[in-house]
Amino acid sequence: MTSALGRLSDAEAMMLFDVLNVLPDGFLAKVDRASMGASLETRAPLLDPAVFELVWRLPPEWKVEATRGKVLLRELLWDFVPQQLVERPKQGFGIPISPWLRGPLRDWAEGLLDERRLQREGFLEADSIRDSWKKHLAGTHDCLSEIWSALVFQQWYAQQRHPQSSGDLRAA
Repeated sequence: MTSALGRLSDAEAMMLFDVLNVLPDGFLAKVDRASMGASLETRAPLLDPAVFELVWRLPPEWKVEATRGKVLLRELLWDFVPQQLVERPKQGFGIPISPWLRGPLRDWAEGLLDERRLQREGFLEADSIRDSWKKHLAGTHDCLSEIWSALVFQQWYAQQRHPQSSGDLRAA
């Protein structure tokens, strides 16, 4: 086995690492949990054993170029999908926290970021937090990182002080 591993190119060694570690412990586990939480059944067709075995035997340059991954797959897709969809950059699946804080989570956030509460507890700079919160609500600035950090701290602190009645997010 060691001799076979020694013949791998750097790109193939990284691919093998991803297959053995990143996929099962990362991406696939997260997709599985998220899909089960929404009662969805997902598939990973490119991980079908026959497809995987075929592609693994292909030369590395057919799979990855310096700036473009999945070369062969991209070229195959051009026959079925518009090229501008195939060649666009990767996009993540962000959680819409900002709109939630302006909408269904607003009351929860307002309670945790109440100016008197922040001043009374004394851990966070009340004026700065309230200013960021107002800008966020108005949509004039992206202060989500600061606001979210303050909300997480405030929620944690509330649960430490009053474990039974902490303004629990689940109630929001």
